[in-house]
Amino acid sequence: MLVTILTIAELFYVVVLATWILFEKRSPIATIAWILALIALPYVGFVVFFLLGPRRLIRKRLKHRRARGAVTATTPLGASEPPPAELDPRVEQLALLAKRSGEPPAARCEEVEIFHDAASTYDAIERAIEAAQHHVHFAYYILDPRRSGTRFRDALIARAKAGVTVRVLVDHVGSSAIGNEWLRPMRAAGIKFARFNEVRFPRIRSRLDFRNHRKIVVCDGCVGFTGGINISDDYLPLPGAKMPAADRLRERRKAKVGHAGPWRDTHVRFTGDAVRWLQLTFLDDWYYATGYATRDKEYFPAPKRAGAHLVQIVGSGPDRDVEPIQKLYFAAIATARERVCVTTPYFVPDDAILTALTTAAMRGVDVRVLVPRRSDSLVVTAAARSYYDTILAAGVRVYEYQPTMIHAKTLVVDDYFAAVGTANMDNRSFRLNFEVSAILYGAEHCETLATQFRNDLQASKEVKLAARQSIPLRWRFAEAGARVLSPLL
Repeated sequence: MLVTILTIAELFYVVVLATWILFEKRSPIATIAWILALIALPYVGFVVFFLLGPRRLIRKRLKHRRARGAVTATTPLGASEPPPAELDPRVEQLALLAKRSGEPPAARCEEVEIFHDAASTYDAIERAIEAAQHHVHFAYYILDPRRSGTRFRDALIARAKAGVTVRVLVDHVGSSAIGNEWLRPMRAAGIKFARFNEVRFPRIRSRLDFRNHRKIVVCDGCVGFTGGINISDDYLPLPGAKMPAADRLRERRKAKVGHAGPWRDTHVRFTGDAVRWLQLTFLDDWYYATGYATRDKEYFPAPKRAGAHLVQIVGSGPDRDVEPIQKLYFAAIATARERVCVTTPYFVPDDAILTALTTAAMRGVDVRVLVPRRSDSLVVTAAARSYYDTILAAGVRVYEYQPTMIHAKTLVVDDYFAAVGTANMDNRSFRLNFEVSAILYGAEHCETLATQFRNDLQASKEVKLAARQSIPLRWRFAEAGARVLSPLL
């Protein structure tokens, strides 16, 4: 009798939760996986589903949507200046796609400057901070409390002491090395500091996998920076013999995997109308972390003059029903006629991006993918290489950057579409992380990035399909196993 009651109870449990999951309308694979997990692990599975499953995602979405709504309602953005009528039709379509995905319209910029290393990027950001008169907004996934972070901490403290409002937002996981001792001078200077999506144990209040991967600096609402470069000592030359023992050990480990020396990365600085939308992205995240939304019009100054550059700020994250960056990249690659240049440290494409790349190559488009010889994750490296055979067979050319870690996240399509941002070519960036990309429309920016791409190829080794045939079985097994985990990477 007891066995019968327990069987009926378990059957009722499975039917109710399976129906619940079905109504979430997730992908078929995710739906089946969750149902099987609940059947195999009736009690543990339910706890995992409640804490980490789709319902948890919806709760986080609702909170972030409320943040976006509150910020938008209190900010005097107005309408962006319309783009010129003589645009390439593909630009008009892609800009419209992003807008219909819930992102801002394309906007004019007075200046656009692209940096290909951290040294020039850090110098430009520091100059913008020193020139700020009203506010500095500073958001990073990684803010390293060592040399690089201390440099910017001191620069921000100097502006705060001069009466400038300074807000610093970091991701709780990415910047976990920051301690109270390092923060004390900032707080004493009046700098407002917050951590995004804090994870507290033993009471877990946040999803570990929903991270803010954005890098944003906005000064006085008129100068903006974004791209792939974190504030990290990984981008700095080695300090020499006086390096602490822990740092020397870290550098030896990096050298073993080819990461010694400053990382190669790309960042962009721009002024003009598009900065207002990067500002909104920061304030959206700030409200999510702190509950504060500003009504001050000085955070959104009108551009001084009409700009010649067309820029669109596109974000993505688990608070969206669609994936704006993924859709935009897919559409751009699908419309390519001559070339597609992809630079990414983590290449774990979903089916849509994989199809876009391979079909473009099969149409005769020159498609090239540049990745590091080995990323900072062995599992991600193995997963990326599991896609090589498929894309090489379709005609895509793959290169592995040799000197050090290449961390840039850029995409160039023909001479009309260029992207510089924080999003990698992987599922985590498209669906789980909060990301932002600056889309630069026009031949000038495409050629700047394409020139750097060609320079990077000179320091890279091309992967040949014939060489892939001789890979040991144990490595093929490792690649296949890592590929199974690719939706989580």
